[in-house]
Amino acid sequence: MFLVKPERRRLLQVGATVAVIALGLASRAFPQFVPAALGKYPGDALWAMMIVFALGIVATRMRTWQLALTALLICFAVEFGQLYQAPWIVALRAHPLGHLVLGSAFGWVDLIAYTAGVAIAALVDQAALFKRR
Repeated sequence: MFLVKPERRRLLQVGATVAVIALGLASRAFPQFVPAALGKYPGDALWAMMIVFALGIVATRMRTWQLALTALLICFAVEFGQLYQAPWIVALRAHPLGHLVLGSAFGWVDLIAYTAGVAIAALVDQAALFKRR
């Protein structure tokens, strides 16, 4: 008898990724609907959630904690990468898409927002996106 490893529901992962991208873009396009005290951090948390869900599309058999840790490492790497300010990458970050993906300025509080976003996405993944057989 073979044991089948549980895996993610790929279509739901795609849907979650698209939904979080839409929410993230909306949080930047319509900041008046986000409490001013939170600033840009809901967008940062949503970006981290998008990384979790997008990674889950391809890593269908990775355990939720491994998925979350990998996503958090990616988020932290991108944030610490913002300390690198060579002219070529500054020009890349000046483009709207480059800015959305790579950010522009390092901030310690961003790391907290990413951690919160990854934690929320991991809970969603565990509860709804990761099927057990």
